[in-house]
Amino acid sequence: MTHTAPTARQTSPARTVLISGAGIAGPALALWLHRYGFEPTVVERAPKLRPGGYKVDLRGTAIEICKRMGIMDAVRARSTDMQTGSYVDTNNRTVGELPADIFGGRSGDDDEITRGDLARILYERTRDDAEYLFGDSIASLTEDADGVLVTFENAEPRRFDLVVGADGMHSHTRRLVFGDERHFKRHLGAYISIFTAPNDLKLDRHEAYHALPDKLVCAYSSRGETTAKNMFVFASPELTFDHRDTAAQKEILANTFAQDHSWEIPRLLTNAEAADDFYFDSMGVIEMDRWSKGRVVLLGDAAHCTSPASGQGTGLALLGAYHLAGELAAANGDFGRAFAAYEAHLRPGVEHTQKFAEGFVGEMTMDRKWKIQLRLLMVRTLPKMPWRNLIAKKITEDVQKMAHIVPVKEYAEARAGEAEARAGEAEARVTEVVRSGSTV
Repeated sequence: MTHTAPTARQTSPARTVLISGAGIAGPALALWLHRYGFEPTVVERAPKLRPGGYKVDLRGTAIEICKRMGIMDAVRARSTDMQTGSYVDTNNRTVGELPADIFGGRSGDDDEITRGDLARILYERTRDDAEYLFGDSIASLTEDADGVLVTFENAEPRRFDLVVGADGMHSHTRRLVFGDERHFKRHLGAYISIFTAPNDLKLDRHEAYHALPDKLVCAYSSRGETTAKNMFVFASPELTFDHRDTAAQKEILANTFAQDHSWEIPRLLTNAEAADDFYFDSMGVIEMDRWSKGRVVLLGDAAHCTSPASGQGTGLALLGAYHLAGELAAANGDFGRAFAAYEAHLRPGVEHTQKFAEGFVGEMTMDRKWKIQLRLLMVRTLPKMPWRNLIAKKITEDVQKMAHIVPVKEYAEARAGEAEARAGEAEARVTEVVRSGSTV
C-alpha cells in the first residue's frame, strides 16, 4: 500500500466506503453504514455468495445486534434447531447424550444457524442498498490526504474515502496494508475440516461425536436438511500448504486419518473427497498491535480471528460491524478517532476470547485415552446426577460470560433506525414468500 501524507480528519465526513469480503462481517457493516447515510461497496473474490459452512452460534450481545439489525425473525426461521448431542463408541453405540442447549451453552434467546444461511440473510438485506462486486478483488491501495485510490483485478480503478478489510483470517487487505500473514497469525496446535456429506447415519437435529487421542470427528444434520455436515479436528504442529489448494488439503486430511478405522471415519473420509464445499484450515488466531492504518481498518477475522474453538467468531464479527459503523457515524469525519474508539471497545473482549480458544483447543483434541474416558464418563453420568442442573447451569454460565464479553454501546442513530429495521424485516419476509412461491 502506498501512502501520501494521510490525515485522520477531513473537512467533510467520509461517505464512500469499500468493504473487502462478503461473508458475515462485510455485509453486516454495509447494513449499518447504509443506515447511517454512508455509501458502501462490497468486493468479493468469489463469483457468488459462498454456501454451506458449519453451524455458528449467536449468543448474548450478538442476539441484541441481530434484533437491532432487524434480522432476528429470519435467523429464527433458519435455525438449525439442534435437539441433542452425543458421544459414540467405535460401534456407533451412544455412550452418553445431552440436550443440545447444554452442548452449546445456549440460554434465553440464543440461537444457531449455518454460516451460509446467515450470509444469505445479510446479503438479502443489503443488496438493494450496497453495491456488490462479485468475482473481483483489490489489486492495490494508494492513500493520500483525500482518500484511497483502489485498483481492482477486473473493475476500473475507483476512489473511496475509507477501506475496510473484512476478508477473513487470510485477509488480502491486511497483507496489502500491514504485511505478510506470518507476522500476525499464531497457530493453536490443531486443524479443522468441515464439509457437506450424505446423511448416512440418518441424523435428525442431532450431532454425534467420536473422540480419539489428538482427534475429534463429528457428524450432524440440522432442521430441514437432507444432508449432513462432517467435521474433523486433529492436533498438529503448523503445516505448510496453500489455503486455496483444496486438493492438497484433502490429501492432508486423508493421510492424517488413514490408520483410523473406528466408528464411521473411513466413510466420512470418502465423503470429504467428493465434497464441493470442503473447508480446511488452522485453528489459529490473528494478533495485531493495531487494527487500522490511515484510512484502512480491519474487521472480524481479518483483525482478530479467535478460531472456531472460541465459538464467538461470528458474534464478534457482528459486534465489530455495529460498533465500527456507529463510531464512524458519531465521529463526523474524524475516522482516526472512530477507528481508535472501535478498537478500544472490542479489544479487551477479543483478547479474552482468544485466551479461551487456546485452552479449548486442548479440550477438543485430548491427547490421552484416560482423558477421553473421563469425558465420556461425565457425559454418560451427568443426566443421572442429582446435581446435574447445577453442573449444566455452570457450563451455561461460563459460555454466557464469553457471549457478553463485549458490551453493546448506544448510538442515537442506531436506536432511531430500529423501527425502520423491524418494518424492513416484515417487508423482507413478504418478499421472500413471493419469490419462493409459498403461501403465507
